[in-house]
Amino acid sequence: MQQRLRKFVRYLKLQYVKLLRAKGGAYSIAMGFAIGLFVEMFNLPTYGTSFVLIFPLIYLLRGNLPSALVGFVFGKLIYIPMSVLNKMVADAVMPAHFAVNFSFLPEKINHFLLFNLKMIVGGMIDGLALGVLFFFPIWYSVQAFKRKRREKRRARKIVIEANKPAME
Repeated sequence: MQQRLRKFVRYLKLQYVKLLRAKGGAYSIAMGFAIGLFVEMFNLPTYGTSFVLIFPLIYLLRGNLPSALVGFVFGKLIYIPMSVLNKMVADAVMPAHFAVNFSFLPEKINHFLLFNLKMIVGGMIDGLALGVLFFFPIWYSVQAFKRKRREKRRARKIVIEANKPAME
């Protein structure tokens, strides 16, 4: 059991390093994470259909799909506390007299639809704010990781060159 856990942790580390070394650079990784987080914030009230929005956004904004999926999962972890904030933001943005009123539906369903609409509106606003908020720290940290890796490789190359015997 302990060996399986070690293998799993090692696998996660490998995936993390592969993500950091992904093509497209720091911008692509940070943008992918921001897109995944943005889409997750209004995914639940749309019954999962907004997940499809990740793919065109990744293409248009030149994001990284694996990092978008990581952002999506991170969004799932923070969704419950954020849903309260989503509702508060939607209440502040939407008019107080706004109502969903389909005459052929019972009042409870109309109220449920209004609640979902508020969660979508609030989720889009909060998701955009969270995406922007997380974009810059991720971008800078990935750049720092790549810079440090580049410097290590240069230093290693200098040591190897210095230790080579002179060719005569």
